[in-house]
Amino acid sequence: MDISRINFISNSNISKKTVLLRVDLNLPFEKDKVTDNLRIDRILETINLLQERKCKVIIISHLGRPLGKIDKNFSLLRTLKPLSDKLRNQNIKFSNDCIGQEAINTVKELNFGEICLFENLRFYKEEEMNDITFAKKLSKLGDIYVNEAFSCCHRKHSSIVSIPKFLPSFAGVGLQKEITKISEVLETPKRPLMVIIGGSKISTKINTLLNIVKKADTIAIGGAMANTFLAAQNFEIGNSLSEKNMIKNALEIIDLAKKNECELILPSDVTTANKLAHGSESKEFDIGEVPQDKMIFDIGEKSISYLISKIKLSKSLLWNGPLGAFEFEPFDFSTMKISREVAALTSQNKLLSVAGGGDTVAALTKAKIESEFSYLSTAGGAFLEWLEGKELPGIMALK
Repeated sequence: MDISRINFISNSNISKKTVLLRVDLNLPFEKDKVTDNLRIDRILETINLLQERKCKVIIISHLGRPLGKIDKNFSLLRTLKPLSDKLRNQNIKFSNDCIGQEAINTVKELNFGEICLFENLRFYKEEEMNDITFAKKLSKLGDIYVNEAFSCCHRKHSSIVSIPKFLPSFAGVGLQKEITKISEVLETPKRPLMVIIGGSKISTKINTLLNIVKKADTIAIGGAMANTFLAAQNFEIGNSLSEKNMIKNALEIIDLAKKNECELILPSDVTTANKLAHGSESKEFDIGEVPQDKMIFDIGEKSISYLISKIKLSKSLLWNGPLGAFEFEPFDFSTMKISREVAALTSQNKLLSVAGGGDTVAALTKAKIESEFSYLSTAGGAFLEWLEGKELPGIMALK
């Protein structure tokens, strides 16, 4: 995707304006505590920049799927304290509505350099309907619009694609970094470029594979989706999860890889068990020797060693999806070991590493090396659609 025509807030001279800042505060909670602050961390640089320029900052976001109804379980009031803590306990004003008189009054009461947070956009069904009238009401509250929510840019929602029709619009600092890094590794990478694709289903990543097989020098496939590729080549996979209806697609990708001179790496050995549970008794088998009563839950030691040797020869790496059932030990072994190797090579400036997707972020967080990759995208669907080569509506709206 061409990002040259996007206006970046970091390159502007905007000051003393009222800014509608669209972020993603769809944070994970356990009871009333946020379990991962990464999405808050990613918006701080833009907020600080706007405050330095004496702007009024109006934060707008969604939380969960309240289906167009007011539901206190999805109130953004729950995010106010963790957001305030990250902003050094600043007094962030809160509006119980994102349009209407209360929202108007909250903005009027703001001094330049101060912040307010509006209630959940999705309390209005018009947000997800991309209602133009709703977008116009939101736009009247600000002078300019800044998008800092890459994870929502694949959505045709009012606050993502329609507000820019009414206001001068910019990409935030975090969004700029995100799309720049992904573009760099996909469109103009230092070669060799290696791609690791994991996860459970080919069906959710078929378009990604069809796109990147034309761009990468090497693609390593892991996770349960590798089982379908193995089955397509008539290997026994026992009782393992696979998609029989995707066998033809797997063969198509194998053939396409050959035509594009892209090395497609499948596991040469695997880690198996009788069931998926913490501490399950596991056993490794070479491909071709997997018993019919076993299930594959991770790649084996030989496969891990080969992948690491290929990573060491690479200059750029793109990673989406874990290589095994990382939520359950010992089936997190390959993902943990390889991710730590990638982090080490990145810290030595030997590798540009970009990773993204919800499970990928969770796996790298578990390995405690999420900050050691060149870039870690918090986006799920938007990241995947970018890898598919799609034009994202939220990015297009900023051009």
